[in-house]
Amino acid sequence: MKVLTVGASGATGQLVIQKLIARDHQVTGMARTADQAAAIGRLGATPVNADLERAETLPAAVADQEAVIFAAGSKGKQLDTVDKGGAISLIEAAGGSGVRRFVMLSSFYVGHPDAGPEKIRAYLWAKHEADRYLEASTLDYTIVRPSWLTNGFETGRIAVSRYFDDPDASISRADVAETLVTALEVPETIRQTFEIISGSTPIRVALESVPGFTSC
Repeated sequence: MKVLTVGASGATGQLVIQKLIARDHQVTGMARTADQAAAIGRLGATPVNADLERAETLPAAVADQEAVIFAAGSKGKQLDTVDKGGAISLIEAAGGSGVRRFVMLSSFYVGHPDAGPEKIRAYLWAKHEADRYLEASTLDYTIVRPSWLTNGFETGRIAVSRYFDDPDASISRADVAETLVTALEVPETIRQTFEIISGSTPIRVALESVPGFTSC
């Protein structure tokens, strides 16, 4: 499958690229700078120059792609133009270019932003708007909302739910990346929104159980 990874130079995005390549997907990574493009190339993916804050650059980035994995984030610096506006612009570009599959990396509490930690509440609201826009689209979306991310070892196991009421729950970036890539292969995740934390169920098995969940 031809897959565009957005946020390709980030910690999670790099893991996504490595996992996609290991499964023989044709991977393109979106880059804003020459340094990012070089890093993406070293991972074995094809870099494409585009910027979430420049909507006019996005149609060319999604052209000829079959799927998008969105793993970008501004770390609170450009909430309106990247986390919300950039994501929405990319969703529009994907739909306009005929891309059907769109996997969105979101965050826990995004379904109910005011219940989240106050220090990240603005971020949660930005992601909330982007997620809602994707859910209202005609794309075959999957929205994955992990708990706090760690740099721990990959376990290959998660727990999945509509909502986890556990503010201390966490999950490794590697398990999140594996979930995003596996979601492409599991049709049960299409047009589904769910949260994930570290758990005991193999990732593919957990994702196959998603049907029947509703948006948070």
